[in-house]
Amino acid sequence: MATYYQRITVLINPRAGKQSATSAGQIADALRVAGCDTSDIRVTEGSSFARAAADALQRGSQMIVTAGGDGSVSAAASVVAGTDAALGVLPLGTLNHFAKDLGIPLDLAEAAAVLARGRTVSVDIGDANGRPFINNASIGMYASLVSERAAMQRVGRGKWIAHGLAAIRVWRRYRYLRVVLDVDGERRTVRTPFVFVGNNEYQLSGLELGGRKVLAAGRLHVCMAPGMSRGGVARLIMEAIFGDVCNLDGFDSFTAAAVALSAGTSRLQASLDGEVVMLDNPLTFRSRPGALRVVVP
Repeated sequence: MATYYQRITVLINPRAGKQSATSAGQIADALRVAGCDTSDIRVTEGSSFARAAADALQRGSQMIVTAGGDGSVSAAASVVAGTDAALGVLPLGTLNHFAKDLGIPLDLAEAAAVLARGRTVSVDIGDANGRPFINNASIGMYASLVSERAAMQRVGRGKWIAHGLAAIRVWRRYRYLRVVLDVDGERRTVRTPFVFVGNNEYQLSGLELGGRKVLAAGRLHVCMAPGMSRGGVARLIMEAIFGDVCNLDGFDSFTAAAVALSAGTSRLQASLDGEVVMLDNPLTFRSRPGALRVVVP
Protein backbone atom coordinates (compact mmCIF):
# COMPACT_ATOMS: atom_id res chain seq x y z
CA MET A 1 0.00 0.00 0.00
CA ALA A 2 1.42 3.36 -0.99
CA THR A 3 2.20 5.96 1.67
CA TYR A 4 1.28 9.61 1.10
CA TYR A 5 3.99 12.11 2.00
CA GLN A 6 2.93 15.74 2.43
CA ARG A 7 6.41 17.11 1.76
CA ILE A 8 9.20 15.66 -0.38
CA THR A 9 12.70 17.02 -0.93
CA VAL A 10 14.62 15.78 -3.97
CA LEU A 11 18.41 16.04 -3.88
CA ILE A 12 20.19 15.65 -7.23
CA ASN A 13 23.89 14.84 -7.50
CA PRO A 14 25.02 16.31 -10.84
CA ARG A 15 28.20 14.20 -10.81
CA ALA A 16 26.47 10.82 -10.53
CA GLY A 17 27.14 8.26 -13.25
CA LYS A 18 24.03 8.85 -15.39
CA GLN A 19 23.72 12.57 -14.72
CA SER A 20 25.59 13.42 -17.91
CA ALA A 21 22.56 12.03 -19.75
CA THR A 22 19.84 13.02 -17.26
CA SER A 23 19.03 16.65 -16.50
CA ALA A 24 17.29 18.08 -13.45
CA GLY A 25 14.41 18.95 -15.75
CA GLN A 26 14.02 15.33 -16.86
CA ILE A 27 14.00 14.21 -13.25
CA ALA A 28 11.35 16.80 -12.39
CA ASP A 29 9.24 15.72 -15.38
CA ALA A 30 9.46 12.03 -14.36
CA LEU A 31 8.38 12.86 -10.82
CA ARG A 32 5.55 15.07 -12.04
CA VAL A 33 4.21 12.36 -14.37
CA ALA A 34 4.35 9.87 -11.48
CA GLY A 35 2.31 12.22 -9.33
CA CYS A 36 5.04 13.26 -6.88
CA ASP A 37 5.47 16.68 -5.30
CA THR A 38 8.14 18.60 -7.26
CA SER A 39 8.14 21.88 -5.34
CA ASP A 40 11.46 21.23 -3.57
CA ILE A 41 14.16 19.96 -5.94
CA ARG A 42 17.79 20.88 -5.35
CA VAL A 43 21.00 20.20 -7.25
CA THR A 44 23.50 19.30 -4.52
CA GLU A 45 27.16 18.30 -4.74
CA GLY A 46 27.96 14.93 -3.20
CA SER A 47 29.97 16.46 -0.35
CA SER A 48 26.92 18.53 0.69
CA PHE A 49 24.32 15.75 0.54
CA ALA A 50 24.20 15.00 4.25
CA ARG A 51 23.96 18.68 5.15
CA ALA A 52 21.20 19.26 2.58
CA ALA A 53 19.27 16.23 3.84
CA ALA A 54 19.53 17.44 7.44
CA ASP A 55 18.29 20.89 6.41
CA ALA A 56 15.32 19.34 4.59
CA LEU A 57 14.35 17.32 7.67
CA GLN A 58 14.54 20.42 9.85
CA ARG A 59 12.15 22.15 7.46
CA GLY A 60 9.64 19.34 7.78
CA SER A 61 10.28 17.10 4.76
CA GLN A 62 8.92 13.61 5.28
CA MET A 63 10.73 11.96 2.37
CA ILE A 64 14.27 12.65 1.20
CA VAL A 65 14.74 11.48 -2.38
CA THR A 66 18.28 10.99 -3.66
CA ALA A 67 18.92 11.16 -7.39
CA GLY A 68 22.43 9.79 -7.65
CA GLY A 69 24.62 6.80 -6.90
CA ASP A 70 25.37 4.75 -3.81
CA GLY A 71 27.56 7.46 -2.28
CA SER A 72 24.74 10.01 -2.45
CA VAL A 73 22.21 7.50 -1.11
CA SER A 74 24.55 6.63 1.75
CA ALA A 75 25.04 10.29 2.70
CA ALA A 76 21.30 10.93 2.81
CA ALA A 77 20.62 7.64 4.62
CA SER A 78 23.07 8.60 7.36
CA VAL A 79 20.77 11.53 8.19
CA VAL A 80 17.39 9.86 7.61
CA ALA A 81 18.24 6.74 9.66
CA GLY A 82 16.64 6.75 13.08
CA THR A 83 13.99 9.34 12.13
CA ASP A 84 10.35 9.04 11.08
CA ALA A 85 11.20 10.26 7.58
CA ALA A 86 11.66 7.90 4.63
CA LEU A 87 14.37 7.64 2.01
CA GLY A 88 13.47 7.51 -1.67
CA VAL A 89 15.96 6.46 -4.36
CA LEU A 90 16.26 7.47 -8.01
CA PRO A 91 19.28 5.31 -8.99
CA LEU A 92 21.42 7.41 -11.31
CA GLY A 93 24.87 6.17 -10.30
CA THR A 94 27.24 3.76 -11.99
CA LEU A 95 26.58 0.62 -9.94
CA ASN A 96 23.48 1.35 -7.79
CA HIS A 97 24.01 -1.63 -5.48
CA PHE A 98 21.56 -0.48 -2.82
CA ALA A 99 18.74 0.13 -5.30
CA LYS A 100 19.31 -3.21 -7.02
CA ASP A 101 19.26 -5.11 -3.74
CA LEU A 102 15.92 -3.48 -2.87
CA GLY A 103 14.41 -4.19 -6.28
CA ILE A 104 14.13 -0.49 -7.19
CA PRO A 105 14.02 -0.11 -11.01
CA LEU A 106 17.00 1.54 -12.69
CA ASP A 107 14.74 3.25 -15.23
CA LEU A 108 14.02 6.83 -14.14
CA ALA A 109 10.29 6.81 -14.89
CA GLU A 110 9.78 3.46 -13.17
CA ALA A 111 11.78 4.53 -10.13
CA ALA A 112 9.72 7.72 -9.88
CA ALA A 113 6.54 5.65 -9.98
CA VAL A 114 7.84 3.64 -7.00
CA LEU A 115 8.07 6.86 -4.99
CA ALA A 116 4.42 7.61 -5.71
CA ARG A 117 2.94 4.14 -5.38
CA GLY A 118 5.46 2.04 -3.47
CA ARG A 119 5.49 0.88 0.12
CA THR A 120 7.75 1.84 3.00
CA VAL A 121 9.86 -0.84 4.67
CA SER A 122 12.47 -0.74 7.41
CA VAL A 123 15.95 -2.02 6.55
CA ASP A 124 19.20 -2.30 8.46
CA ILE A 125 22.22 -0.09 8.21
CA GLY A 126 25.76 -0.83 9.31
CA ASP A 127 27.77 1.33 11.67
CA ALA A 128 31.55 1.75 11.97
CA ASN A 129 32.61 3.79 15.00
CA GLY A 130 29.36 5.75 14.70
CA ARG A 131 29.64 6.24 10.92
CA PRO A 132 26.68 4.67 9.08
CA PHE A 133 26.98 2.64 5.88
CA ILE A 134 24.26 1.10 3.71
CA ASN A 135 26.36 -1.34 1.65
CA ASN A 136 29.75 -2.16 3.12
CA ALA A 137 32.86 -1.03 4.93
CA SER A 138 36.39 -2.27 4.39
CA ILE A 139 39.99 -1.79 5.41
CA GLY A 140 43.12 -2.89 3.59
CA MET A 141 43.37 -3.38 -0.18
CA TYR A 142 40.01 -1.99 -1.24
CA ALA A 143 40.23 1.10 0.96
CA SER A 144 43.69 1.77 -0.52
CA LEU A 145 42.32 1.32 -4.04
CA VAL A 146 39.49 3.82 -3.42
CA SER A 147 41.95 6.33 -1.96
CA GLU A 148 44.33 5.99 -4.93
CA ARG A 149 41.45 6.27 -7.39
CA ALA A 150 40.15 9.44 -5.75
CA ALA A 151 43.61 11.00 -5.87
CA MET A 152 43.88 10.28 -9.60
CA GLN A 153 40.43 11.65 -10.30
CA ARG A 154 41.36 14.89 -8.53
CA VAL A 155 44.13 15.43 -11.10
CA GLY A 156 41.78 14.83 -14.02
CA ARG A 157 41.81 11.09 -14.68
CA GLY A 158 38.53 9.53 -15.82
CA LYS A 159 36.87 7.24 -13.27
CA TRP A 160 37.57 3.91 -14.98
CA ILE A 161 41.12 4.83 -16.02
CA ALA A 162 41.78 6.00 -12.48
CA HIS A 163 40.32 2.75 -11.14
CA GLY A 164 42.58 0.62 -13.34
CA LEU A 165 45.75 2.55 -12.52
CA ALA A 166 44.89 2.52 -8.80
CA ALA A 167 44.38 -1.25 -8.89
CA ILE A 168 47.85 -1.72 -10.44
CA ARG A 169 49.49 0.44 -7.79
CA VAL A 170 47.75 -1.33 -4.90
CA TRP A 171 48.55 -4.73 -6.41
CA ARG A 172 52.26 -3.91 -6.70
CA ARG A 173 52.56 -3.04 -3.02
CA TYR A 174 50.48 -5.95 -1.76
CA ARG A 175 50.63 -6.05 2.02
CA TYR A 176 48.96 -7.67 5.03
CA LEU A 177 47.17 -6.13 7.97
CA ARG A 178 47.62 -7.73 11.37
CA VAL A 179 44.25 -7.44 13.07
CA VAL A 180 42.73 -8.70 16.29
CA LEU A 181 39.03 -9.54 16.02
CA ASP A 182 36.55 -9.92 18.87
CA VAL A 183 33.39 -11.71 17.76
CA ASP A 184 30.77 -13.12 20.14
CA GLY A 185 33.27 -13.22 22.98
CA GLU A 186 35.97 -14.99 20.98
CA ARG A 187 39.28 -13.34 20.02
CA ARG A 188 41.24 -14.09 16.84
CA THR A 189 44.48 -12.66 15.47
CA VAL A 190 44.92 -12.81 11.69
CA ARG A 191 47.14 -11.43 8.93
CA THR A 192 44.96 -10.51 5.98
CA PRO A 193 45.17 -8.18 2.96
CA PHE A 194 41.64 -6.94 3.63
CA VAL A 195 38.68 -7.06 5.96
CA PHE A 196 35.28 -6.54 4.31
CA VAL A 197 32.19 -5.90 6.44
CA GLY A 198 28.84 -6.01 4.64
CA ASN A 199 25.50 -4.69 5.82
CA ASN A 200 23.80 -8.13 5.76
CA GLU A 201 25.03 -11.13 3.82
CA TYR A 202 26.48 -10.83 0.33
CA GLN A 203 26.35 -13.41 -2.46
CA LEU A 204 29.91 -14.60 -2.96
CA SER A 205 29.75 -16.37 -6.31
CA GLY A 206 27.91 -16.79 -9.58
CA LEU A 207 25.59 -14.43 -11.42
CA GLU A 208 24.40 -12.80 -8.20
CA LEU A 209 27.95 -12.02 -7.05
CA GLY A 210 27.99 -8.93 -4.86
CA GLY A 211 24.23 -8.80 -4.34
CA ARG A 212 22.17 -9.24 -1.19
CA LYS A 213 18.89 -11.11 -0.92
CA VAL A 214 18.01 -9.71 2.50
CA LEU A 215 18.61 -6.28 4.03
CA ALA A 216 16.76 -6.76 7.30
CA ALA A 217 18.40 -9.73 9.03
CA GLY A 218 20.33 -7.63 11.55
CA ARG A 219 23.67 -9.20 10.59
CA LEU A 220 27.06 -8.08 9.36
CA HIS A 221 28.94 -10.18 6.81
CA VAL A 222 32.67 -10.32 7.49
CA CYS A 223 35.05 -11.58 4.78
CA MET A 224 38.84 -11.95 5.06
CA ALA A 225 41.72 -13.84 3.46
CA PRO A 226 44.04 -14.79 6.35
CA GLY A 227 47.58 -15.37 5.08
CA MET A 228 46.47 -15.43 1.44
CA SER A 229 49.21 -14.53 -1.05
CA ARG A 230 48.86 -12.10 -3.94
CA GLY A 231 48.35 -15.05 -6.29
CA GLY A 232 45.73 -16.44 -3.93
CA VAL A 233 43.76 -13.19 -4.08
CA ALA A 234 43.92 -13.33 -7.89
CA ARG A 235 42.48 -16.85 -7.74
CA LEU A 236 39.83 -15.60 -5.30
CA ILE A 237 38.68 -13.00 -7.84
CA MET A 238 38.44 -15.60 -10.61
CA GLU A 239 36.74 -18.10 -8.33
CA ALA A 240 34.13 -15.51 -7.38
CA ILE A 241 33.22 -15.09 -11.05
CA PHE A 242 33.31 -18.73 -12.13
CA GLY A 243 32.99 -20.77 -8.94
CA ASP A 244 32.44 -20.41 -5.20
CA VAL A 245 34.95 -18.49 -3.10
CA CYS A 246 33.74 -20.25 0.05
CA ASN A 247 35.53 -23.39 -1.19
CA LEU A 248 38.85 -21.58 -1.65
CA ASP A 249 41.59 -22.32 0.90
CA GLY A 250 42.46 -19.22 2.90
CA PHE A 251 39.13 -17.45 2.47
CA ASP A 252 37.11 -16.84 5.63
CA SER A 253 33.54 -15.59 5.86
CA PHE A 254 31.06 -15.36 8.70
CA THR A 255 28.12 -13.30 9.97
CA ALA A 256 27.73 -11.52 13.29
CA ALA A 257 25.66 -8.76 14.85
CA ALA A 258 28.80 -6.86 15.92
CA VAL A 259 32.56 -7.11 15.45
CA ALA A 260 35.40 -5.31 17.23
CA LEU A 261 38.67 -4.94 15.31
CA SER A 262 42.06 -3.63 16.38
CA ALA A 263 45.02 -3.14 14.04
CA GLY A 264 47.64 -1.85 16.47
CA THR A 265 47.71 1.70 15.11
CA SER A 266 46.12 4.94 16.25
CA ARG A 267 44.03 5.45 13.09
CA LEU A 268 42.92 3.31 10.17
CA GLN A 269 42.01 4.20 6.60
CA ALA A 270 38.63 2.73 5.78
CA SER A 271 36.19 2.78 2.89
CA LEU A 272 32.52 3.27 3.80
CA ASP A 273 30.23 2.89 0.79
CA GLY A 274 33.10 4.00 -1.44
CA GLU A 275 34.08 7.03 0.65
CA VAL A 276 37.53 6.97 2.22
CA VAL A 277 37.59 8.06 5.86
CA MET A 278 40.06 7.84 8.75
CA LEU A 279 38.71 6.07 11.82
CA ASP A 280 40.17 5.81 15.29
CA ASN A 281 41.52 2.39 16.22
CA PRO A 282 40.01 0.11 17.50
CA LEU A 283 37.01 -0.17 15.18
CA THR A 284 33.60 -1.32 16.28
CA PHE A 285 31.23 -2.52 13.56
CA ARG A 286 27.60 -3.18 14.40
CA SER A 287 24.27 -3.66 12.72
CA ARG A 288 21.46 -1.20 13.40
CA PRO A 289 18.37 -3.35 12.65
CA GLY A 290 15.47 -1.60 10.96
CA ALA A 291 17.04 1.84 11.41
CA LEU A 292 16.24 3.14 7.92
CA ARG A 293 12.79 3.57 6.36
CA VAL A 294 12.98 3.34 2.56
CA VAL A 295 10.39 3.34 -0.24
CA VAL A 296 10.45 0.19 -2.36
CA PRO A 297 8.19 -1.34 -5.09
